[in-house]
Amino acid sequence: MKRTLRTTVITVGALIAALGLPAGAAHADPTPRIDLRVLVVSDGGPSTDAIAAELAAAGTPYTRIDLTQPGRTVIDADFLADTVDGRPRARFQAVVLPNDNPFPAGSAEMAALTAYERTYDVPQVDAYTYARPEAGLQYPVHGGYSGSLDGRRAEVTAAGKAGPFGYLDGAVPFEDNDPAVGESYAYLSKPVAGADFTPYVEAAIPGQPGKGTLVGEYRHDGRRELVVTFVYNQYQQQFRLLARGIVEWMTGGVHLGAARNYFSVHVDDVFAADDRWNSTLNCTPGDVDCTDPDATPDPIRMTPADVDHAVQWQTGKGFTLDFAYNGAGSVDHREDNNGTDALADRLIARRGEFRWINHTYSHPFLGCVQDTTVVPWKCATNPDGSTKWTSRNEISDEIATNRVWGRSAGLPLLDDELVTGEHSGMKVLPQQPEDNPNLALALDDNDIAWLGSDNSREPDQRRVGPATTVPRYPMNVFYNAGRAAEQVDEYNWIYTSRAQGGSGICEDNPETTTCLPAPLDTATGYADHIVPLETRIALGHVLANDPKPHFIHQSNLAEDRIAYPVLDGVLDGYAALFADNTPLVNPRMRDIGAELRRRAAWQTALRAGEVTAYRVGGTVTVEAPDGLAVTATLPTGTTLAGAAFGEAYAGAVSGWTPGTGTPLTLTLPASTPAPAAGDTAAPAPATRPAPRTRIPAGVTDPVGHTADG
Repeated sequence: MKRTLRTTVITVGALIAALGLPAGAAHADPTPRIDLRVLVVSDGGPSTDAIAAELAAAGTPYTRIDLTQPGRTVIDADFLADTVDGRPRARFQAVVLPNDNPFPAGSAEMAALTAYERTYDVPQVDAYTYARPEAGLQYPVHGGYSGSLDGRRAEVTAAGKAGPFGYLDGAVPFEDNDPAVGESYAYLSKPVAGADFTPYVEAAIPGQPGKGTLVGEYRHDGRRELVVTFVYNQYQQQFRLLARGIVEWMTGGVHLGAARNYFSVHVDDVFAADDRWNSTLNCTPGDVDCTDPDATPDPIRMTPADVDHAVQWQTGKGFTLDFAYNGAGSVDHREDNNGTDALADRLIARRGEFRWINHTYSHPFLGCVQDTTVVPWKCATNPDGSTKWTSRNEISDEIATNRVWGRSAGLPLLDDELVTGEHSGMKVLPQQPEDNPNLALALDDNDIAWLGSDNSREPDQRRVGPATTVPRYPMNVFYNAGRAAEQVDEYNWIYTSRAQGGSGICEDNPETTTCLPAPLDTATGYADHIVPLETRIALGHVLANDPKPHFIHQSNLAEDRIAYPVLDGVLDGYAALFADNTPLVNPRMRDIGAELRRRAAWQTALRAGEVTAYRVGGTVTVEAPDGLAVTATLPTGTTLAGAAFGEAYAGAVSGWTPGTGTPLTLTLPASTPAPAAGDTAAPAPATRPAPRTRIPAGVTDPVGHTADG
């Protein structure tokens, strides 16, 4: 043991000298440069990957080293730091490790990291570690707990609320999506007596008085560690709630990239009617694939009372719905009802309560001409065998006529937004593997800049002529259901086996995530199964810094108003979790598209190595290409060229600023702690590698449709 310690002391002493800070007091200046980049050291486990995913989603630069890969980069003094223009440079502002020490005993790499962290005051996140004295905690066997936290509730402490987790109200519930599968595992214990340890998140210790730590800060030997003693993946709600705080802690609230919690809901087919599911025929009369001779359409359409309810609901929730409308729905209704349309009259009277999107005049299919003589339909062809397409004039007329109708009704429109019926005109597999070539031309005719697309088909933004797509999440609240029992009946048919009277889609596609072991009760299945599941999926998108909108249909606001329980679940669930300084962001389609496009350009620049950012004392410098919008999260009071930077969110300021090709210089408020010169007088004591920790199946193979439904 003494020989090992002696070797470590010599190694650390040599490393300190190599890290760029001379030992003599006369050479304490200049102030070091800290690059705004995170080092993520992974062992292939889900927790470090989750933190990397959080950084990637926000647009925060990081370098990942996988310890399991042969030939990987070796972590040493030269890799971690150097000197630039005579100034010592730390290449990383934070270090993320799988646990408090993932390296073999006597590791030179751990010694290099230890010296680096102490020299430059760089914090370390232990993504998931065993509770032990080396991490500032007692062993769990001493009055603590090791085991599942499925369905339990943790709490942010007063120190956590005053520190990195101040955006939360306090509760951190752990998911329990499948009682048959373990989805969490944790080590709960109390700090070692005399340790400088601050708990940030705690949970009650089962069978014991008091609480144990799940997340806390451990200060020791001139270093700072954020110790996390529960395992997670990037989709689990407990991680999503804490992810922002983990990043803010490790970066000191100074980093590139930004995150918000977004939720927008588009309601399609407003003014029109949606055909109803037929539980006897197991299809929707009026749909091209429902060819039964006894199929009679049974339309579902909102009423004036439904409009009033929507307005009252919005007011109560502080939330605005986006209505995608079809003007022909009202025109046809008036023709069939002696010129009257009470629904349209009420919608127009209350038009200022909603946002409006052009959804084409009569909601036709704008792709290939459909041959419905076969099921499923196929694209009709010309005599020469080429695909027969809906014409440019037909598409353009649908867009322009609906715009004119909306203007005449006084709807507050933005002319550059469009959602086509069924997202048609764009490719749809398997029948139509390419866009209608006339779509881009018609979009150009009508100056369309933002085009709604189906995220389940095309999750990435792309260009269609002059327009950029805005992928939308389909909610599993069906367009052809106005009553809860209809929704459950169709859900049962789709997601049960043929032997149970279902479609068999799950037998044909085992990867389908919403399969049912048995049919749901039509009286209770909606409230007991579908609503919690759809709420969980949508809230998962909200907590993942994902601005993409969700879409439902006007039929879901009619009759039983089945959309509201899901929307209430998302909004009420969010309000119960987050503090007032972290409001839900509810942007319209154009703004969502712009945000997604800025992010894509930013990520491209990061991958190309075109962005450099660093901090020297109270100044942050960002170098980026001309025309690239730069995003950052910084302390409140930060200025850029003398003006306030960003917008307030979650206790910080963040946002985008145009790049000019010259360095951007941001000045942090005087109250912002600067990285302190670490204690280089003596090396940290050697620690044993962290023991292996348990990872349940529900973490490695996410349970409960939390990824994307």
